[in-house]
Amino acid sequence: MTALYCVILAGGLGSGLWPLSRQMHPKQILKTQDGTTLFRNTFLRVASVVDDKKIITATNVKHVSDIKEQLKNIQDKFYREKAYKTITEPDVKNTAPALALAVKYIKEIKTFSKEAPVVLAVPSDQYIPDRETFAEIVEKGVELAKSGYIVTFSSKSNVINGQYGYIKTRKNAKISDIQPMALKVSSFVEKSSPKEAKELLKGQCFVNTGIYMFGADVFLSELQKYAKEIYNLLKNEHISDQIPSVPLKVYEKMPVISIDKAIMENSKKLVTLPFEPKWQDIGSWDAVYDISKKDKNGNYTEGNVIDINSKNSLIYSTSKLVATMGLKDTIVVETEDALLVCDRKKPEGVKNIYKKLNAKNATTKESHKTVYRPWGCYTVLEEGEGFLSKCIAVNPDAKLSLQKHFHRSEHWIVLEGEATVVKGNDIYTLSAGESIDIGIEEVHSLQNFGKEQLKVLEIQQGDILDENDIVRLQDIYGRV
Repeated sequence: MTALYCVILAGGLGSGLWPLSRQMHPKQILKTQDGTTLFRNTFLRVASVVDDKKIITATNVKHVSDIKEQLKNIQDKFYREKAYKTITEPDVKNTAPALALAVKYIKEIKTFSKEAPVVLAVPSDQYIPDRETFAEIVEKGVELAKSGYIVTFSSKSNVINGQYGYIKTRKNAKISDIQPMALKVSSFVEKSSPKEAKELLKGQCFVNTGIYMFGADVFLSELQKYAKEIYNLLKNEHISDQIPSVPLKVYEKMPVISIDKAIMENSKKLVTLPFEPKWQDIGSWDAVYDISKKDKNGNYTEGNVIDINSKNSLIYSTSKLVATMGLKDTIVVETEDALLVCDRKKPEGVKNIYKKLNAKNATTKESHKTVYRPWGCYTVLEEGEGFLSKCIAVNPDAKLSLQKHFHRSEHWIVLEGEATVVKGNDIYTLSAGESIDIGIEEVHSLQNFGKEQLKVLEIQQGDILDENDIVRLQDIYGRV
């Protein structure tokens, strides 16, 4: 018997989609043109071939609350009693440590079962609209995985993109006997120039999608062979539903390495199943442009946009009016605190901008001025040395966690609605115009029992004013 699991890798930052994608609001939770998110679309796509209870999401500790909220919304669709499973990476270490952590967890929970786990590993930021055909090709990979091979699903896409990796292949009679469509992987080709990519696609060469399938035991054996440092760090760790992670002191020793570099480019067990469905890696604004519905001039516009005579351009506004004229092959993306204008045909440049922001430790790489939370959102209004002000909007029947801060005090002024405030052992009800002080290390919470949105002006004072200075004691959204 075979137990088919899926690991969704959802820990990336999505620097190629800056300024819309930020460290605290990564691309996998950005909404697509149909109003859903890349992560939700990925989950529903794999749920067409894998039991949804056996789908496990591996994400970074910074993103876990957002991912759990996404999973809760999806779970309501399936009416499941128990929450979907997540694995938490304590640090950012790329896909090899994250996938190793998830496979180790799958082995732990299958210890007392006779079923041999087969794992489908998928990135959370890809566009594959044809779920039925995707499910069919995944099912073809199961026999190969059960036979001891590592299967990579490659795309027959003829899109020339220098950011893609490619797979060179050859026929193999033994592999063809198991699955006639399958080919032996000869070698990987790293990111190439458009000219080189065009030549590659003329032969038995396909785009590497980064979607893999393998037996859990085979994966761990290859991990021990080719990535001993990762294997040794995890081999004695116990990962359970109660603690779906490993200690930071263990994980921070992990090398920063992709699963391709760690195992796939070294393994002799690799085969590929080329598939036909439309596939796109949403790693750049040019990729967003490719999958979006365009007007007669080849433009994709979103938000408050007025354009005259532009062609083949993407113009995206989140707040302000953006007026453009006579653009050609241009990307324009506006957010509350940043504006990107670049050549659509050179998408790799956005990542270089992000690197410069990272070097400067700029706040625009971290988060938007408006940050969404399960209970509502907050907007940063102004910040300076030792102070920060924000407007907090709490949805009806929503509640912030019971928490405290070690480095800041807060002053709350109710702007609209009625606030219920827990402060130490006391409970206060405040109306518009009333205020309250929250001291350093004072336990507190904010709740909206009303039917309208509650708005509160928060003024913080202290030596550290960021979201890391939150100690949650109780939380109805499972973030403790």
